[in-house]
This record gives sequence, C-alpha cells and structure tokens, in this order.
Amino acid sequence: MPIVDVYAAGGTFPDPHTLARDLAAAVMRWEQVPDLPVFANNTAAFIHDLDAAAISNVAGDSNYVRVQVLTPLGVLDREKQLGVVSELTEIVTAADGDPSLRERTWVLLTEAPEGGWGIAGHANTNADIAELARTAIGERS
Repeated sequence: MPIVDVYAAGGTFPDPHTLARDLAAAVMRWEQVPDLPVFANNTAAFIHDLDAAAISNVAGDSNYVRVQVLTPLGVLDREKQLGVVSELTEIVTAADGDPSLRERTWVLLTEAPEGGWGIAGHANTNADIAELARTAIGERS
C-alpha cells in the first residue's frame, strides 16, 4: 500500500490527476499485492506543484522532478526496486511530454518502519496488512 509524492514546478504536468492514478497503479503492480479494495483504496499518489523558485540544483536549474515512494518495510526486493524506478520515471516523462525530463527525474524509495504504516487510525505491522488482505480475500469468496 504505497504512497507516492511527486514534487515539481507548477505547470509541469498538464493532467496531474491521471499522473497520480498511473503512478499509484504502477507501484501497486510492482508490489504484487492482490487487486483488492483494501490495497487499491489505500494506494495513492499526490502531485505537489511548487514555485519554480523553491527548486534548485547547484547550478540553479529548477526543472527537476522528485518522486518519493513510501512502502511498508521489505516489500520491494532489488528487482522490484529497479522496475519501479524505471517505470515511474517513464510515466513522469510521458506525462510531461519532454523526453529530456527522464534525466532530471529523481525517484527515492523509502520504507516505513515495522508498525509505521497507519491506516484508519491504526499503526500496522506487515502482519497486520497481511491479515487485512486475508480478510478481504475471505469476504470476496
């Protein structure tokens, strides 16, 4: 159940809602969780438009995009890390329409500590999340 935050200069993305949906869906696929409402409803992306003056590299350029992905501890092995970084970069680049943005897109993968993933007012462990999935699968059967 990842959360994705994208930070870019305002106006970078003409359709931020579609971008958010596509990023959330991609990370959910890479996590390889079952297609259940408990996961789909709690996987989201947020597009943050910043004033270009609030972004700068050492040279003073502000045309960068930062994508931060927060997942529960241990859900992305090395293969999944490589895949999610590549796909999110491609989604961001396509959403902007500028192929050179690929070289200026930073993707940061972050893991919440065990028990550091709160949903509905409860700090969940990985076991808690697995139990939510088992319950949802049982309800679907």
